[in-house]
Amino acid sequence: MGSSARFRSLAPLVAGLLVATLTGCGYTLVGRASNIPDDVRRVYLRAFENNTARVQVDQILTRALADELVTRQRFQLLSAPEGADAEISGAVLSFLVNPVSFDAEGRATEYEISVEAKIAFRRLGAEAVLWENDRYVFRDSYPLEASELGYQDRETPAIEATAKKFAETVITDLLEGF
Repeated sequence: MGSSARFRSLAPLVAGLLVATLTGCGYTLVGRASNIPDDVRRVYLRAFENNTARVQVDQILTRALADELVTRQRFQLLSAPEGADAEISGAVLSFLVNPVSFDAEGRATEYEISVEAKIAFRRLGAEAVLWENDRYVFRDSYPLEASELGYQDRETPAIEATAKKFAETVITDLLEGF
């Protein structure tokens, strides 16, 4: 038996040993683990507070979080705290929009949105904190086409797009305990 034939016959055994070793060491696929107790099934999402000068940023972020919770189907989202096992609450601490790229005429062609929030996920009744982050910072950028300059407000649609990404990362972090 040649060395390549011997290697081909050993390959499944080596692969099996590698999988067994990695799973035995605590490695798991991202998105599969959760630090949330299994009995937490019904969640109330309290509307975020707005501690910024930007109107509606709290509403946009709260709505995006609600949409993400429904999409993930890990929890039943309730409209009131009665009957909920846990509650997600938070506040938008800061909201900034800064230009980061410019064209030859000095006009901004790309902006960065930065959101800082305080978020807590608490079990109701026992008031146990399941996950919290007092300084959750999220940044995203959005381009602005030269043809759009001065014609319409692009900030609100950009905030809505950023809020969707913000919600995805918040819920992932909450579920995985980051």
